[in-house]
Amino acid sequence: MSWFTSGLIVLEVPLNWQQCLLFFDHQMSKNEYNTMILPIQCAQKDTRLQLYFPNDFLKSHFVNHYQPLLKTEFPEFQFLTVVGSAPKEQDKTVGKQASVLSAAKSQHNLNVNFTLSRFVKGSSNEVASAAAYQVAQNPGVSYNPLVIYGAVGLGKTHLMHAIGHEIHRINPTSKIFYVHSERFVSEMIRALQTADMEKFKHKYRSLDVLLIDDIQFFAKKERSQEELFHTVNTLLDSGQQIVLTSDRYPKELDGIEDRLKSRFAWGLSVCIEPPELETRVAILLEKARGLGHDLPEDVAFFIASEIHSNVRELEGALRRVIASSEFQSQSITLEFARQTLRDLIVAKRRLVTVDSIISQCAKYFNLKTTDLVSKKRTRHIARARQMAMKIAYEHTSSSYPQIADVFGVDHTTVMYACKKLDELVDADPALKEDLDTLVRKITQ
Repeated sequence: MSWFTSGLIVLEVPLNWQQCLLFFDHQMSKNEYNTMILPIQCAQKDTRLQLYFPNDFLKSHFVNHYQPLLKTEFPEFQFLTVVGSAPKEQDKTVGKQASVLSAAKSQHNLNVNFTLSRFVKGSSNEVASAAAYQVAQNPGVSYNPLVIYGAVGLGKTHLMHAIGHEIHRINPTSKIFYVHSERFVSEMIRALQTADMEKFKHKYRSLDVLLIDDIQFFAKKERSQEELFHTVNTLLDSGQQIVLTSDRYPKELDGIEDRLKSRFAWGLSVCIEPPELETRVAILLEKARGLGHDLPEDVAFFIASEIHSNVRELEGALRRVIASSEFQSQSITLEFARQTLRDLIVAKRRLVTVDSIISQCAKYFNLKTTDLVSKKRTRHIARARQMAMKIAYEHTSSSYPQIADVFGVDHTTVMYACKKLDELVDADPALKEDLDTLVRKITQ
């Protein structure tokens, strides 16, 4: 390691190590950070980081628990570890790390895990991710404001933070702030109570990028909407970027004033749909790698086939499998995943019943539930009935005969319906869209 004594770049806290500190700060409790990370000293040359530990215990703990995470998050960095002290110029490192971290974070409060590189793209989010990239490259110019909408747990918040990270990467001096709508409201209420509205206004109106999550929570909060309206106007007029998320299309938000909806419409509204199977598999594989595990593809397909509704549930199931594997010291196999998630899958299937599927299908196709269990054979009713049968077979624990009993038919009719739907869906994109939409509504 002679390079450490020849041509060594000595900084109080090397830039690359600052990035690692931000990563740890988002991952750990304050106590864990102060105990396990703060004592580490660092010297840097190019992308090589020499880490100095005060004792063998801290070094061993870091190598076993934290270094794999850093290698995944920062594959371009090389980490070398040694017990000892950094060069004398580094003596102030420990004392400066907290202030460096604070200074680095002062420009933004983004989640370090939510980056564009870690956002898995698929047909369900390709428009939203493309818009996010354009906004990040041209803040205040392309699509302002950008509104990302969709159901819970589909990646809206991830994409919002990713925009902020990319803008900050391109221009580290940008003042970027993420806030949930409820926090915005509570901060405004406190400002009103303490007669400190000017400080509140300055905080939000002096930003380069404002990211507001879940704007549906502003519904019926008239004073908060008024303040948001003026904040949005000020930022838009000065060419600063605004990104918003919502659980539905902005014009459909109840309890939101028309003048705010009008401002939202100035930019672009993009939807994120629930991910299709292939994207769900890709998400699982990516998140597993981020946790330091190689997930077998058959296990990823199994979990993705059972969890349809959103990414949050997918990640929850994945973490459960990984944790069980570590606790029991067993490798992750398809059978192990089946056993680990057995009660979760059974519980989800119990929530979806044949009766609830019939009800949802009838509502979707504007029919009566009695139509679907009748002997009527008109094409519209017959197709809806076939869909209900197929969904019931794939998303409940009911057998062909059990489903047939509910519909008052022979079990071979249910088998035929499933086979027929598979053929029709392959040839008819519109029919596939109807089926996918129904499954999402029923299983989410």
